[in-house]
Amino acid sequence: MVSGKRDSIFDLTGKRALVTGASAGIGLGMARGLARAGADVTLWGRSEDKLAKAAADIGRFAGRVATRTVDVSDEQAVTDGVAALVDDFGGLDIVVVNAGIGSSLQKFHESTTERYRAVMATNVDGAFFTMRETSRVLVEQGTGGSMIVTSSLGALQGAGRNQPYVASKAAVLALANGCAVEFARHRIRVNSVLPGRIATDMTGPLQESDVSNSNVIGRVPLGRWGTPEDFEGIAVYLASDASSFQTGSTTLIDGGYSMF
Repeated sequence: MVSGKRDSIFDLTGKRALVTGASAGIGLGMARGLARAGADVTLWGRSEDKLAKAAADIGRFAGRVATRTVDVSDEQAVTDGVAALVDDFGGLDIVVVNAGIGSSLQKFHESTTERYRAVMATNVDGAFFTMRETSRVLVEQGTGGSMIVTSSLGALQGAGRNQPYVASKAAVLALANGCAVEFARHRIRVNSVLPGRIATDMTGPLQESDVSNSNVIGRVPLGRWGTPEDFEGIAVYLASDASSFQTGSTTLIDGGYSMF
C-alpha cells in the first residue's frame, strides 16, 4: 500500500477496493470511478464474460484489476471470495456493496413467494454476507475504511407492483445505518447511495416504455435517465479522504426527481 502525503484528497492510489455487482450498470460505473482515482479494484459478478469485459473497460487505468465469479446470496462463496481478495491484494480498504437483482412488476396480490425470496436472497442476504465478511477484515486491520452501499430511492418512496425490490432496498439501508453506528469506533465509514431511474440492463423495459418516459422521466428536473457514469464521482468522494467526517449518510442520485 502506498504511503506518504497524497496530492489530492480524492486520490485513491494504493487503496484496495471490492465492488460487488460490478460487471455492468451502477457497479461498473463505481468501479470505473475508483480505478480512475488510482485504486486497485476487485470486481465480483455472476457472469465470467461480463466480468472480463468490465475488467477490460477499467484496466486502462493505473491500478490493478481482478475479477471473481461470486453469487453473493451464497454465504460460502462470499467468505471464500473475501479470503481470496485479501490473499491477492494483501488487504482491503473500500467495499462497494452493490450487487442486486430486480423484481418483475406484478400486482402485489398476484406476486409469487419464489420471486420474493430470490430478490431478498441476493439483495438483503448478499449485502449482509458481504458487509459481515469484509468488516471482519477491516476491523482486524485497524486502518479504517469505507463502505458504500447501494440502496434505492424506492426505499424511501415505495413503488407499486415492485414491493419485493423496494422492501429489500429499505432493509439494506437500515443495515448500512446500523453498521455506520457500530463501525465508527473503528474508523470505518458506511454511507448509502440511493439511485433514482438509471439506464441499466435492469431497467431496459422501462426505458422503452412511453408511459414511463412521460410520467416518470418527464418529472426529472434534469430531464433524462441517469447513467452508470453518473456514479463514478460519488464513489470516489465516499471512498476518499474528501468524506472523512461523513458516515451514516444517504445520497440521492436521481436528477432531482425526489424534490417533487
